[in-house]
Amino acid sequence: MKREGNILKIDHLEIGYPEKGKSNNILYRGINLCGQSGELIALIGKNGIGKSTLLRNISGLQSSLNGTINYFDKQKQAYSRADFAKMISFVSTEIVNVTNLSVFDLVSLGRFPHTNWLGKLTTKDVNNTARALEMVGMSSFARKNVNEISDGERQRVMIARTLAQDTKMIVLDEPTAFLDLPNKYEIIHLLNKLSKEENKTIIFSTHDLNIAIQEADKIWLMLDDKIVEGAPEDLILDETFNKIFEKSNLRFDKIKGDFKMQKKHHCKIGLIGEGPQYTWTKKALERLNFYVEKGNDSIQYVKIETGNNFCKWTLLDDELKHVFNSIYDLSIHLKNTNPSADLTAEGMTGRPKN
Repeated sequence: MKREGNILKIDHLEIGYPEKGKSNNILYRGINLCGQSGELIALIGKNGIGKSTLLRNISGLQSSLNGTINYFDKQKQAYSRADFAKMISFVSTEIVNVTNLSVFDLVSLGRFPHTNWLGKLTTKDVNNTARALEMVGMSSFARKNVNEISDGERQRVMIARTLAQDTKMIVLDEPTAFLDLPNKYEIIHLLNKLSKEENKTIIFSTHDLNIAIQEADKIWLMLDDKIVEGAPEDLILDETFNKIFEKSNLRFDKIKGDFKMQKKHHCKIGLIGEGPQYTWTKKALERLNFYVEKGNDSIQYVKIETGNNFCKWTLLDDELKHVFNSIYDLSIHLKNTNPSADLTAEGMTGRPKN
């Protein structure tokens, strides 16, 4: 499918709230961003920095204080209300809670820019509504009452409503805020799929950084003084993500690709093994504030042995040998025998050589 290049361009945007008789309450200024067709964009930033305000400005629901937002090289004022509603749709973070309304009827409301003044659905409108439900895997729920479905299903329905609206751009304000972990991944993966297959620009705000890194084509990262945009991989490699956590102990590990708290290690421990057992044992030992070295050069070390349907962890400490059948049992033993302490020369000393 042919892509149309930049369909959204934001220049020197200033967002906030005008105050009567006072200077404007400015949340953010100097915003320069762009969005291409077929692109999934994640907006990330701390609470209160202005994510929702920016999305409402982009969606035309709130006026900017300064700067410009161009849609297909034209500002909003150049479009009629009906044409603008055919170009961009918005899903808020609030949970829709309505009575006596079926899933099909809720999704069909997305056809409002395409219907006549009576709002009567044509055959085309009905077909588009049915197709939207099919795209999000909710066809079998069409006749159910909206109040009878789960939060994850309801969010799929709200996405279907925007698909029925048939806009080039979809903007979602924290679409996974109230969902459990499997549904969070499923919704964002669905947005990724729709952006590619339907060639739409989809922008969503989120606090789920790991999901955004895996699924988004581009990230808009709102820092205190600027917004940085780029592919997740570029922002990882140049350590931009760590700028979010400058005043905390949280750091992004660009080798492992995850977030972790900076800890003080109270002593060394060696680890022998391989595969996922090694990886997850190492994580458990680090959680206990051990500095983990590969091999058996430390005063104490753990050896992992695996076979057909079994795994055991052997701890060798001062020539004493302890065998465990789970990481949990190993952890309990280490917590009871290695009280936490700050790093010392003795604690960080390697295993004596013979």
